[in-house]
Amino acid sequence: MRGALTSFGDHVRRTVRLTPNGGRDAIAGLETAADGEEHLKVRVRAVPEKGKANRALIALLAKSLGLAKNRIALVSGDTQRKKILRIEADPEEIRKRLSELVRETG
Repeated sequence: MRGALTSFGDHVRRTVRLTPNGGRDAIAGLETAADGEEHLKVRVRAVPEKGKANRALIALLAKSLGLAKNRIALVSGDTQRKKILRIEADPEEIRKRLSELVRETG
């Protein structure tokens, strides 16, 4: 299994599988894709049009991680379900917070 959280000096990159129009805003845990790559599953109520679901994803993660929204940016996957996010923060702190969030959902 390949991890989808990559640490850099001042930020991390996280692979996310987003389900728009998901009925509620929630982090639904980790999932391993058929190719062996792990991603964070997230669902949002927002519809996938004009970037609404992407903005809802960033808002949910920012709130859950205790960060300002401008510290999270979409790197790739603007119109796909699988996205890569750049999270500007201490990598070890983000790794810890994401682990806690996933544990709470599991």
